[in-house]
Amino acid sequence: VCVCVCLFLTAFFASKVEHESKHCNGKGIQRPGSSAFERVYTANQNCGHAYPTFLAVLWCAGLLCSQAPAAFAGLMYLFVRQKYFVGYLGERTQSTPGYLFGKRIILFLFLMSVAGILNYYLIFFFGSDFEIHIKTITSAISPLLLIP
Repeated sequence: VCVCVCLFLTAFFASKVEHESKHCNGKGIQRPGSSAFERVYTANQNCGHAYPTFLAVLWCAGLLCSQAPAAFAGLMYLFVRQKYFVGYLGERTQSTPGYLFGKRIILFLFLMSVAGILNYYLIFFFGSDFEIHIKTITSAISPLLLIP
């Protein structure tokens, strides 16, 4: 689901770049010097560069730890990226909350991945399985991602 939404948002952001390019210049996609186009183009590039990291961390967190909290965090991240993009179109300072919120979600997904890897090694070396505890903790913590 998150991959499909990610692709949809990428197409949506690209259409915004195309629309702004045609609106500013009347020609095909070019890099005109208008500040509105530069903001849309930069926001699109920033979002496009962040998605591979997001998808890798989301996949690892879901595979190694727990799928439900990872999916919830992934959908929250995509919502925050949309907020970042829209904030970037206004003033650049309006995008800062979306950026910081997105970093926090990526950190949560990364920590989920690390917890899953540590659990694997605990099982491998010591025979102790903390999977139930880790899933309980991540399920309890994931709603805290809603706090701005």
